[in-house]
Amino acid sequence: MMSDLDPNEQTEAYLTLLNENERKLAVYVHALVPDFADAEDILQACRLTMWKKFATFKPGTSFPAWGKKIALNQILNYRRSAKRKPLHTMDPEFIESVAKEIDRQSESLSQRSEALQECLGKLPENQRQTVVLRYYDNCGIDEIARTTGRTEGAVYRLLSRIRASLNECISARTRSSA
Repeated sequence: MMSDLDPNEQTEAYLTLLNENERKLAVYVHALVPDFADAEDILQACRLTMWKKFATFKPGTSFPAWGKKIALNQILNYRRSAKRKPLHTMDPEFIESVAKEIDRQSESLSQRSEALQECLGKLPENQRQTVVLRYYDNCGIDEIARTTGRTEGAVYRLLSRIRASLNECISARTRSSA
């Protein structure tokens, strides 16, 4: 339990976990709440509730799953109290069903992301450098060609082979973990 930590450690642990997972939580809430302002209000209430209940969070369990449960409750409470807006009359069962599908899709994306990290680690150094330049540093093909001493055509072909290799590796990893 987080209640075993002193207040400073508890605050730091909460802020670290929230920072690492806030985007997932925001995507989840915005997928279930079409109005941007309403979604942001719900996210704010969710962060506050999560902080108030953080002492009950069990280390080693999934912080995003815990946060999504709190968010779903916040959304359902909001829907019940916002009957004055006709667009907010979605059936709670529908919302819960959509939330489950989002969780399922999120898990799949998480598995693919983990597989991608493993597959990137298996690439030869020069290929990994090319991927980093293109997709992490957002370098153009011409800049990559200059940096690596290749022609632009060679860089395009190399990136195409790398993408095919990564796609094959990711597919194999996700099939074996299913």
